[in-house]
Order: sequence, then C-alpha cells, then structure tokens
Amino acid sequence: MDRTEFIIVTTLVLFATFLLGWFASLLVHRVAQVTHENMDDLDHMAQALHEAEEQRDQAIAYLHQREAELTNRLSQTEAELRATMDGLRDARAEAGELRAQIDRMRPD
Repeated sequence: MDRTEFIIVTTLVLFATFLLGWFASLLVHRVAQVTHENMDDLDHMAQALHEAEEQRDQAIAYLHQREAELTNRLSQTEAELRATMDGLRDARAEAGELRAQIDRMRPD
C-alpha cells in the first residue's frame, strides 16, 4: 500500500465515520424532538396538577377549620359535663342532708 492509497482509505474511513455520526445525531434529534401534541399534553398535565394542588390546599384549610370547630365543641361539651357533674354532686349532697334531717325528725 503506497502513500496515495493510504490517504484515500483514511479519507474514506473518516468520511464514513462522519456520515455515521451525522446519521446518529439525526436519529437522536428525531427521537428527542418534542411535538406540539406533547407540549399540549404537558400544559394540560401542568394545569391539572395546579388544580389538584389548589384542591388539596382547600381541603387542608377545611380540615383545619373543621378540627378547630370540633375542638371548640368538645371543650364546650366538657365544660357542660363538669358543670352538670358539679350540679349532680351538689344535688346528691343536698338530698343526703334532707334525708338526714327527715330521719332526725321522725320519731322512732
């Protein structure tokens, strides 16, 4: 193989490598290319995600409000129960005193 043949073979190998790289680049760009439909889908998904996050935030706010209401009602109910129990204790003590007074008044 003389010098001219070597240059021609090297040129053909480099040209074939260039063509192969160019073809691979073309394939990568075709595969990775984002279409208008894909962009519409991404926009739709982003909008749906935004709406879902808003609904989640509203649900969390509602749950916090509801929890505060229920805690308030529970506190009120517990206060009413304590008042009722105190009243019942006083009524029992008064009934006991009245029984004792009746027992003392009864002639046996």
